[in-house]
Amino acid sequence: SVCSPTRYGILTGRYAWRTRLQAGVLGPYDKPLIAPGRLTVPALLAQHGYRTACIGKWHLGWDWPREGAAAPDFTRPIAGGPTARGFDRYFGTDVPNYPPYCFIENDRTLGSPTAQKTEQNLDGRPGPMLPGWKFDAILPALAERAVAWLGDRAAEKRPWLLYFAFTSPHEPIAPSEAFRGKSGMGPLADFIMETDAVVGQLLDALDRRGLADNTIVIFTSDNGHSTYTGLQELQKAGHEPSAHLRGYKADIWEGGHRVPFIVRWPGKAPPGTRCDQTVGLTDLMATCADLVGVRLPDDAGEDSASILPLLTGRADRPVHEAVVHHSARGQFAIRQGNWKLVLGPGPGGGSPAKDGGAAAQGPPPAQLYDLARDIGEKQNVADQQPDVVRQMTALLQKYVADGRSTPGQPQKNDVAVDIFKAGQTAPSRKPAGKAKA
Repeated sequence: SVCSPTRYGILTGRYAWRTRLQAGVLGPYDKPLIAPGRLTVPALLAQHGYRTACIGKWHLGWDWPREGAAAPDFTRPIAGGPTARGFDRYFGTDVPNYPPYCFIENDRTLGSPTAQKTEQNLDGRPGPMLPGWKFDAILPALAERAVAWLGDRAAEKRPWLLYFAFTSPHEPIAPSEAFRGKSGMGPLADFIMETDAVVGQLLDALDRRGLADNTIVIFTSDNGHSTYTGLQELQKAGHEPSAHLRGYKADIWEGGHRVPFIVRWPGKAPPGTRCDQTVGLTDLMATCADLVGVRLPDDAGEDSASILPLLTGRADRPVHEAVVHHSARGQFAIRQGNWKLVLGPGPGGGSPAKDGGAAAQGPPPAQLYDLARDIGEKQNVADQQPDVVRQMTALLQKYVADGRSTPGQPQKNDVAVDIFKAGQTAPSRKPAGKAKA
């Protein structure tokens, strides 16, 4: 329900709660979350002749060249980033509201961030900044680089992967001049419109370069909408970002996790169709392995299932036995069929903790919802379904003990994992004040 864990899952096919990141997101200058040697999606595809690029937000840690709490030495290479985890090329900002405020290309900052951002606000934390840095210039620059990279691929005639990680509509809310005021609903809606326009630029580039017919395009999000970024403006304008779902970004409820997943694959994915199976972004790893015709080793993609049968309309059974949710404060939930079991009271994130009278003291109570009948998670039926609670709790415990949730040899988690920690974890790691990530 927050971004660093989701990005880890996208690139490794493994739940991030198997790592040291048991709550929240990575902070500025944190160490890499993806362990050296762990197979990633780009590394897998590179083994099969693919060119790979990451453009945009990284937020998975680097080995910053720094001593103690001092600022990094930006004249030196920055190890442990995207190009050390399988990508051929990288261009972007590590996190748009974290220092250093500058672009990074491969393992070097572009220019020296010798200025300082001094204010703490939704634009980000104080820290080193490139002189003249403009937040509204980030998204256009990313789009320009991506379009150029796609042009190079058309000339090269090799398979490729582009992981375009938008910095929008995350903070800083900074629509460029052409989009300011365009929505009539406030800066965030303007920024969302610009995001949509950048998607259009990428699709247009595929069309113009003759790449569209042989390219899978996936558009998705790392979490639900936040409560602290333009929510009230959108609601006043008649738009509810979570629709009929309960909760928002950071929460264990569906509003924190259930996001768009839109696929375009000409000639393979039937257009205008919808799939109601439960999938996760961890599934991209096994899907890519399926596409290139290889079996993942047991120590890779432990929580990844191929959704290739779903994309092509050939699925005759669920691809997952169950899917595990994790909130910003480390609260667990497990989804199996129509049942969703939440271990602990409240949202596990930032929404008001009104969960049908769950106790604030003592052993964490369960929340059990039948999502087929109660997609808004309003009726906790845990007391009426004790067998379901026991069975699903046991299944989650098995997934933790096995180090995986898919068939294969058991693996080890990086740390001990406690599924009953909800309600008693440390606060989510986020920037002070309102500058959350």
